[in-house]
Amino acid sequence: MMILMSKKQVESILEELRPAILADGGNVHLVDITAEGVVQVRFEGECLRCPSRDMTLRSGIETTLRNRLHNITGVEEVQN
Repeated sequence: MMILMSKKQVESILEELRPAILADGGNVHLVDITAEGVVQVRFEGECLRCPSRDMTLRSGIETTLRNRLHNITGVEEVQN
């Protein structure tokens, strides 16, 4: 039950971050949250070719999620 609630919270935070990502021609989607609290996301569009993708993942998405949701232990990109 806590994971389902966390998914809604993660989606809400991603919605707040999404406009900046969309402005650069990319997008990010929640794939899953592991039992260990790792948020798995998938990038799309220009994000796939962006040299700053890892910085967006760590400094933007992961930092924001971990600051707001203390049960999140990390964020990782998944492909496909």
